[in-house]
Amino acid sequence: MADLASASSAQVVLAARNVAKSYGNIHALKGVNFNVYRGQVTALFGENGAGKSTLMKILSGVVRPTSGEIVLDGQSVTLASSSHARDLGISIIHQELSLAPNMNVRDNIFMGREILSATGVNYAEEERQARALLQELEEDIDPLTPVEELRLGQQQIVEIARALSVNSRILIMDEPTSALSASEVEVLFKLISDLKSRGVSIVYISHHLEEALQITDHAVVLRDGTMTAYAERKDIDLEWIVRNMVGENFDLGSPPTGHTMGDVALSIENVTVQGGPGQGYAVVDDLSLNVRAGEIVCIYGLMGAGRTELLECVAGRMPAASGRILLQGQDISHFRIADCIAAGLVLVPEDRQRDGLVQTMTVGSNLSLASISNFARGFFTSRQKEQAIVNRSIQRVHIKTSGGNSAIGALSGGNQQKVVIGKMLATNPRVILLDEPSRGIDIGAKAEVFKLLAEGAREGLAVIYSTSEVGECLSIAHRIIVMHRGRISAEFGPDASKEQIMAASGQAVVAHSPERMEH
Repeated sequence: MADLASASSAQVVLAARNVAKSYGNIHALKGVNFNVYRGQVTALFGENGAGKSTLMKILSGVVRPTSGEIVLDGQSVTLASSSHARDLGISIIHQELSLAPNMNVRDNIFMGREILSATGVNYAEEERQARALLQELEEDIDPLTPVEELRLGQQQIVEIARALSVNSRILIMDEPTSALSASEVEVLFKLISDLKSRGVSIVYISHHLEEALQITDHAVVLRDGTMTAYAERKDIDLEWIVRNMVGENFDLGSPPTGHTMGDVALSIENVTVQGGPGQGYAVVDDLSLNVRAGEIVCIYGLMGAGRTELLECVAGRMPAASGRILLQGQDISHFRIADCIAAGLVLVPEDRQRDGLVQTMTVGSNLSLASISNFARGFFTSRQKEQAIVNRSIQRVHIKTSGGNSAIGALSGGNQQKVVIGKMLATNPRVILLDEPSRGIDIGAKAEVFKLLAEGAREGLAVIYSTSEVGECLSIAHRIIVMHRGRISAEFGPDASKEQIMAASGQAVVAHSPERMEH
């Protein structure tokens, strides 16, 4: 492994020296050394739970290290808070959005550091600056729009705009593209290049490895809280990253075999879903699809294709304007979410923070929440039965946690996603829908999740998952359904090519990242 000290120390603007962080018996970081170079991008790679986000929270003042030292401009500093770090020129774009959904875009961008005038807050100047930031990001968002009305990718843009508004000299980006379309990623990369030219230092964390390789100048790999590798861009490739992250070259599996598919488990018949207020068109347009027990179906499409709306309609979260949805022959078209779960159909939503988890509850309480009918009678619950569900779920989906009593916020993003999946599998469903199940999950965790779904299919579970990465279409799916403008534009088997799938979605090949699709 190349020595960090071999890089020119004169260029180091921020550094961690032998930094360790423990949460009880969990050692998130074990004596990590990490350098940030002036005007360059340092990419930080590692599996979920490797310690990446913990290290970045320490460098941005969100949490304090258990031991070790933070060095800024050659001087040891104690970062008392995130606002203190921001005053020193260090900002972070968190993996999980930290926006206030009931406030508008302008107020989110300037929350906690409002622009004041003699008469109070200068809202006009805040709006002017917000518009300028959004124009720089090439996003047509009205600053007065409530954040809750924006799609997830637009909310991510607002989070980025908020960090840029501080004019930081060190910018930490933790999974900044996880919800962005391909065109939005292009804009962000142009912005990163511009920031570098101004001398801004960037730390970039991403599970999209090929994407990060395009912009990085240095690469650091963390594994189990320890730095396992460092190299300059000219000395690394995709294989180098994967090898140092997980010890071997992972693939995402193949369609499960050795079992006989059963009868049709889910039948979607001529379903239409209308768009929101002012849209005036159907986001799902007269769509029909059958999925058999033991079958894995992948749904792929560009942003606005209707994938999320279709899954949410089937799961009872959105009403259908017309058509029927049958679960093993039973019409569930007008079922509520709870009724769908009781009938055996569950959804793992795209936004785990907003729709999948209760942040004030423990890991165990989140895991057992959807199965409460299995251990509750009236006002009484069986703690023993609940604990059995929790323990079985933790083991089944391989959640890295010290136990069911751990705080959900103490888990990495990938392990939080496993909690959402485990919660739904604990209900013993017959059909499981997963909307972008790999969002924010590293390649190792992604392989575990896909393996879990393959095992479920062998046991007769019908699996439907959507994805914005064409490579994931060609992993475990028996069938690939491509959606375009609310309709099914093509259907493929597992032997399809990436080019065929992309062409059917109406998308031209993205030259810089062929596996990164709009959604």
